[in-house]
Amino acid sequence: MKMMKKFTVIVLVFTLFASMPLTAFAKGPVKKEVDYVALGDSLAAGVTPFRGLGEGYPDYLVERMEQSQYTVDDANFAFPGHNSDQLLSVLNRDDVQDEIKEAEYVTINIGANDLLKALNNPSEIQTTFVNLAANLQTTLQTIDELNPGADVYLMGYYNPFPYSSEEQQAALLPLLHQLNNLIENTAYNNGDTYVPTEKIIAKDYEAYLPNPSNIHLSEAGYQAVAKEFWKKLDKSKN
Repeated sequence: MKMMKKFTVIVLVFTLFASMPLTAFAKGPVKKEVDYVALGDSLAAGVTPFRGLGEGYPDYLVERMEQSQYTVDDANFAFPGHNSDQLLSVLNRDDVQDEIKEAEYVTINIGANDLLKALNNPSEIQTTFVNLAANLQTTLQTIDELNPGADVYLMGYYNPFPYSSEEQQAALLPLLHQLNNLIENTAYNNGDTYVPTEKIIAKDYEAYLPNPSNIHLSEAGYQAVAKEFWKKLDKSKN
């Protein structure tokens, strides 16, 4: 009798497992639905080295998320030519605020156009950095107020003038480093994440910045930047 009961249990267990779909045993991450907001200038908007409009690093970052079993609802509010003053105006829009309130991830790249404009008048450069620091701080505080749970990632800039003369490089690179230090320190002080890109783009200027007269990245360049964002974002996955 006991033997019969034991046999019955084994049959029931076998039947239960046989009826379960194979996907129940599949390995791999469970899909996670996330909202993602991109803010910034032409690099996030996807301006190409030959003045077209294609996919920027946020598009390739979304691809990486989807390849890692994320279901992504993304909104890109980047605009070519925007500086930090204009970013604050974007943040005041109701539609942008609504998206940020729902976002798990926010990426930002801003500041290069502030500096590029000031290069035409060197006496304004340090004032520009002061204004940029204040605007960036306000930007991060605004995002925190709208959504304190969002993970925010700020991009550091690569050298946009690698084909310039050594004399020009000597003048420009210290300003680039000052810009990136400002962005990194502001991110750190707000508990956000800094994403450097200078070294990765420097590995292959010909591939990533193929037009010597244009500061925008190639498709491969945007993919490389997206990979740097993904390295940081991937560590914060739950």
